[in-house]
Amino acid sequence: MSFLIFVIAIGVLIWGADMLILQSEKIALRFNIPEFMIGATLIALGTSLPEMAASIAASAGGKADIAISNVIGSNILNITLVLASVFLIAKNIAPDRDFFAKDSTWALMPVFVFILMIMDGVISRFDAILLLAMMGAYLIFLLQDAKNMPEEDLDDIDISNFSWARTVPMLIVGFFLVIVGAHFTVESASDIAKSFGVSEWVIGIVLISLGTSLPELVVSISAALKGKVDMAIGNIIGSNMANTSVVLGAAALVKPMPIESMQYIFDISTMIVATLILVFLTANKLYTKSAGLSLLIILGLFLEHTLQSL
Repeated sequence: MSFLIFVIAIGVLIWGADMLILQSEKIALRFNIPEFMIGATLIALGTSLPEMAASIAASAGGKADIAISNVIGSNILNITLVLASVFLIAKNIAPDRDFFAKDSTWALMPVFVFILMIMDGVISRFDAILLLAMMGAYLIFLLQDAKNMPEEDLDDIDISNFSWARTVPMLIVGFFLVIVGAHFTVESASDIAKSFGVSEWVIGIVLISLGTSLPELVVSISAALKGKVDMAIGNIIGSNMANTSVVLGAAALVKPMPIESMQYIFDISTMIVATLILVFLTANKLYTKSAGLSLLIILGLFLEHTLQSL
């Protein structure tokens, strides 16, 4: 029963997040905010909404392991599963943007800051403020770099029939679905962990992170199929930045989160290695199917280790 509730809750969470993303994009376009900024901010932040809702709910409920492992697992899956899928599906990957020079550092920086923060065994509220400030720095960077960013990412959004009377209620409904979905996702996942004798960390890093990574997977694959590889890769980098800064920061702001870093050294190391590989691929422009297969190998090793710990 708990697993059924978990599946339904994940579905509700993603549905609510998708509703919030779409309506937010329409409002932004209604006020003539450039499409490239919407794509670089709302899509990246929006696809991280499930992770944020789940981690905040977990933190508020005293389940720090779920909150932190959800972020680590999502970051790993975004690179080893989502990015690998983009490389394997896209016919021709030749992004216009230099992701190494402009973006990959922003995926790596918060990971290193996260390592420093957990050395004292807790992510404090002060740490949370620093993480959120880092996201602010990233947004300022995007604003400064706006002139060089693509403007065609959201051509398929129709605002000809825009109506506040319809948009505001849908925003409220979307927000409600995200909150309810996040609550039942965390609670049902915790019940699953207890019934199978599995740690909440393992449930968070596999089940919850896989479920909350679905928006990134859907958005990136859809973008890759349409030939919008800049959007697909940018979404992954932006989502990882948002996960490590905004999601962790918001969760720790609600309640400081203790973590036994040495106990989860493999998972943390996998996140670091995956992020370094992302930087290496963008530096050498290795946007190939071979690179995609290599990322899947990292995913396989990660899953093997996780299953062995069950």
